Amino acid sequence: MSAKSQSLVMLRRDFKHIARNPTSVFNAVLMPIVLMLMFVYVFGDAFSVGVDYIDYATPGLMLLAVCYGLGATATSVNADMTKGIINRFKVMDVSRGAVLTGPVVASVLTNLVAIAALLGVAFLLGFDPSAGPLDWLGVAGMVVLLGVAAGWFTVALGLAAKSPETAGLGTVPLVMLPFFSSAIVPADKMGPGVRQFAEYQPFTPIIETLRGLLNGAPSSGDAIVAVAWCAGIALVGYLWASSTFKKRA
Repeated sequence: MSAKSQSLVMLRRDFKHIARNPTSVFNAVLMPIVLMLMFVYVFGDAFSVGVDYIDYATPGLMLLAVCYGLGATATSVNADMTKGIINRFKVMDVSRGAVLTGPVVASVLTNLVAIAALLGVAFLLGFDPSAGPLDWLGVAGMVVLLGVAAGWFTVALGLAAKSPETAGLGTVPLVMLPFFSSAIVPADKMGPGVRQFAEYQPFTPIIETLRGLLNGAPSSGDAIVAVAWCAGIALVGYLWASSTFKKRA
């Protein structure tokens, strides 16, 4: 069987695992929508952001939609490692690339479904972006790049963790990090210390890039920083995952 065929088999396997786990589907697809409803209807009037809050919050919630699906990926990868499934794949001569890229691709595709559902709800709530066709293409590219970066880093976390429970907990900082960015409120409205952290952490330029693209006024400075962060995280995740796979499998 070719490497491409093996990758497709592993991808289909990962999707079956996702479909059989209602909790992962809820976290990946429905939880971001619940958060959107909560922030827009419960907290939206409390934030002064200069535009309709739904327009401000949607880019940050798109990033949250990516982060909320990571726990299931890390847990699934770790379960394969700790239960010996990956060792069986090695005996069957399944390529390392197929084993590692399957969860990453499944994670990215799940992210796209979650973000499509989130945007659908956002439009129902009055979301009114000014993005043109090229801007939307940029949004899609940024989302895929973020998904690949987060996917590789999460696979690495799952491989390195000692148990599925530890793997799931390892993604909690990634879920919490967007709340300390410009996702919910502008960084300049935060207190000292938190404001500086929000300004220089990786998720803020990614969110601002998405926000600029959706507003039809992208910032090249934010975009360059965002792409650099995503590329760096993806590279670290890939190297970490490959190294851990060699050591543990």
